[in-house]
Formats: sequence, C-alpha cells, structure tokens
Amino acid sequence: MARQNPARRAALLDAAIEVLARDGSRGLTFRAVDLEAGVPPGTGSNYFASRDALIEQAGGRVYERLRPSDAELVAAQAGPADRAKLTALMRDLVARLSAFPSGYLALVELRLEAMRRPALRSVLTEMIGADLAANEAFHRAAGHPGDATTVRLLYLALNWLILDRLTLPGVFTDADTDALIEAAVERLSR
Repeated sequence: MARQNPARRAALLDAAIEVLARDGSRGLTFRAVDLEAGVPPGTGSNYFASRDALIEQAGGRVYERLRPSDAELVAAQAGPADRAKLTALMRDLVARLSAFPSGYLALVELRLEAMRRPALRSVLTEMIGADLAANEAFHRAAGHPGDATTVRLLYLALNWLILDRLTLPGVFTDADTDALIEAAVERLSR
C-alpha cells in the first residue's frame, strides 16, 4: 500500500460521514465516498482495506468531530457551577451538535449499523462510554448541581431532542427547545 496522506484520509472519512447522513449505511460505498470527496475513483479503497474498516473509522471520525474543542471545554469551566450555568452548557451542547447535522445523523445511522457489526459496536461503545464518563467527571469536578445520574438523564433526553430537531424540525420550535432544556436541567439536577 502506498504512503497515505493524513489530510486525504480525513477528507475521505468526512465524505463518508456526509454519505451516511444523506444515503444511509446502504449507500456507503467506496464509489460514493470517492465522488463525495472529489477524488479519483479507487482512492477510498487505497486508504481503507474494506468497507467495514471505512465504516468503523467513520464512526471514530464522526465522534471526534462532535466533541467540544479544548477552548469550549475551558469556557465551560469558567463561572459559577449552578443550574443557570448547567442550562447554558446544555443549550450550547444542543446548538453545537445541531450545527453539524450530517455528523449527528451519520452517528445515528452508525448506531443502527452497529446492531449488525460487532466491531463497529465496539468502537462506538468505547467512544461514547468514554465520553459519558468524561462528562460525569467534568460535572463532578466543576461542582454542578446533580450527580452522575443527572448527566446520564440529560444525555438521554437531549440526544432525543437533537434527533427530533434534525429529523422533524416542526415538532419543537426554538422557544420550545430552550424551555425543554431549562426544564430538563431544573428537574434532573435537584
């Protein structure tokens, strides 16, 4: 295998994310990824040994892109650790994930595909489990109201809210979303 360009690998994975979000896992082919990435046919198969490898690495890449930046994490630690701050953090989370709709929808598609692919399930379980544990540790260290169960319940509630916003945008208005986030934090952080 020829030496690989890391930027091109990332571009191919980003193209795979777009294909997954638009066409679903059945539409994820090397040809579709090459076309989306604007590279010559056959490029994707030079970077990924199999379609399974492409899917697994796309799972890792989408989750990397959905994580907050270091600067966002530093900003999240600033200020008081109260319900108002926690509400603001949850609003930021919903906005950040909603701002990358193809990534979020690709992750949903990958989760469905993980039911049929144990290796992908392992990748996603590890990444999401680690992220959830990091969120719980951050919550405790920051002194936010509530406990680990609060973090888990907010994770569950806001994930479905984001999914509805992206797939059924007429269900909840922006004002509804804002009110729901505030109510979730208020009720779950007691």
